[in-house]
Amino acid sequence: MGLHDLDFLKVKVDQLKADGVYRVLPIVESANEPEIVINGKTVLNLASNNYLGFANHPRLKAAAIKAVEQYGIGAGAVKTISGNQSLHDELEKALAVFKREEAAIVFQSGFNCNAGVIQAITDVGDLILSDELNHASIIDGVKLSKADKAVYKHSDMADLRRILTEKRSSYTNVLIITDGVFSMDGDLAKLPEIAELAEEFQCLTYVDDAHGSGVLGENGRGTVDHFHLHGRVDFTIGTLSKALGAMGGYVAGRQIMKEWLSHRARPLLFSTNLPPAVVGALLEALKLMSESDEANRKLWDNGNHFKAQMAKAGFDIGHSETPITPVMLGDEALTVAFSKALLEKGIFVSPIVFPTVPKGKARLRVMVSAAHTTAQLDHAVEVFREVAAQLRK
Repeated sequence: MGLHDLDFLKVKVDQLKADGVYRVLPIVESANEPEIVINGKTVLNLASNNYLGFANHPRLKAAAIKAVEQYGIGAGAVKTISGNQSLHDELEKALAVFKREEAAIVFQSGFNCNAGVIQAITDVGDLILSDELNHASIIDGVKLSKADKAVYKHSDMADLRRILTEKRSSYTNVLIITDGVFSMDGDLAKLPEIAELAEEFQCLTYVDDAHGSGVLGENGRGTVDHFHLHGRVDFTIGTLSKALGAMGGYVAGRQIMKEWLSHRARPLLFSTNLPPAVVGALLEALKLMSESDEANRKLWDNGNHFKAQMAKAGFDIGHSETPITPVMLGDEALTVAFSKALLEKGIFVSPIVFPTVPKGKARLRVMVSAAHTTAQLDHAVEVFREVAAQLRK
């Protein structure tokens, strides 16, 4: 065994296999739709964040092609060097209008938003308070900041108040960060209570609305709109890769925020802008969402129907307040085995295990979309029943 054989990694991979959590990524050979082709087999897709069914929408595809014809396939460089293409500028203005904020600025991904924004708006002498179940990108973004950090218990407002009472007076600025929708459980942040505490203790608020954008609020405007908190949340982060069907991320808020991030958010300064095709598609997605809430309503109808049927079938589906449906199994090896058995029967649901969730909290996370039919969802429930019976033998 030589130095360059990376034997230390082989030991770790072998341990994953021994623990029953090693997996090989499936190869998807079709567009992201309710039914997809994996390894030559057509299966029902319940593993996608394509909430509104936009990922293969004909209007978005036509807009992407049109953008390529006019602007080419690449932005050329980071926008601080080559400039912000007019298409990108149009998207940022459209996002600001849609989110009912003064301004918005687009990043290459939602992960990049949290990696770039948190470190840019906090400094030595500040304090960041983060929910213990916040997304990994928030955790990594917080680590990049020079501010002090503290974690409050999940959605525990008494614990948040305790920390603020103890620590607020020692810091210049305090930033409270929360997911809007917690993606592993589907529950909502207690955003009204967070806003009240923030104002009482003179803190700033930061919401990652990756799973709220396109899902909650009027026409999918998000968690802030859902709770009628415009003007009381300082930084709203969202992705463009889930409900909007493409890729990218954005932060919406005050104009001065946009001006500062344009100078200090590192992903914007050191990574190339989104491809024009993506931006063209996103602009069309915003038009679709503004024109009608039909897809949003269908998403909720499907989510509510599936959850009701799964609960009736005896599955533990947690306490989701959104179309996200966790099927709680606990044991990691069992969860992986359940996912494999579902796939063999034509249902694609990914296992969620450590480190995505804590050990002992493994689950199958079912993601329905507006594009699913009731018949497809009922069939999925029946297959879940069959696999559960099969694994109990």
